[in-house]
Amino acid sequence: MSTTTATTHTVLRAEGFSCPSCVAKIEKRVGQLDGVERVTVHFASARIEVDHAPSVPVADLVAAVAKAGYAAAPVTF
Repeated sequence: MSTTTATTHTVLRAEGFSCPSCVAKIEKRVGQLDGVERVTVHFASARIEVDHAPSVPVADLVAAVAKAGYAAAPVTF
């Protein structure tokens, strides 16, 4: 029997995208965080979707995007 771990789905809005290669840079940087399971960057809409452990603060995701050279903020619904 497999165990299921809870995951949190966070959507960030990014700024400063200038080329599709930005996507790989952001996915790599955010994906290196412990607890991040999946990162998908949508170039056309400047959205970053992250599936991560609940223990990973959204501020850490935003900081990882900043380290890649871009600004990001959580999307509020």
